[in-house]
Amino acid sequence: MAISARFLASSLLAPLAALIAVGVADAATSVSYGRVTAVRTVDVESARSQNVGALVGGGIGLATGSGQSSSNRALRAVGGGLVGRQVGAATGRSQAFEYTVLLGGQQTITMVTDESGLRVGDCVSVERGAFNNLRLVDDARCANRSAPPPPQATRQADSCVAAKEQLLAAETDEAFDRAERRVRLLCD
Repeated sequence: MAISARFLASSLLAPLAALIAVGVADAATSVSYGRVTAVRTVDVESARSQNVGALVGGGIGLATGSGQSSSNRALRAVGGGLVGRQVGAATGRSQAFEYTVLLGGQQTITMVTDESGLRVGDCVSVERGAFNNLRLVDDARCANRSAPPPPQATRQADSCVAAKEQLLAAETDEAFDRAERRVRLLCD
């Protein structure tokens, strides 16, 4: 079963998944509410893409040195590896957002996610468990600090976690596309 370049490129999301993953896969999801107090963009780099780039570049450099002296082949392999690593670093960079959220007027947390569109002052649901998620919610949720989250909020958070687990476990393009749609529908 062939895997397309699109699917392979999506594996660059692994570092971002590592940034948003917390706890173990079967951890209970907790939901709390807070206000966004700061937003900034951050760069996320993939060490995996740098290493793959170095290996591919080194291989190409070595292949172009075919028929040359051993020192020439070695120099080409090293040069190709360095160029490949830089290309891998450039393609393995993505942008994410770091949100600072004041929970219940007492505790501040910082969360990095690929979700954009939240602004300072927005009331958000902070879902923490196997994965973290921020979800824009009605301002009334932040006004009543002592009210526990409704059961529906925990069910929504659990559905989001399950969708993210399916995305990470996808082994074909079709499974990946389906899981990606589920994440967009259930986690935003």
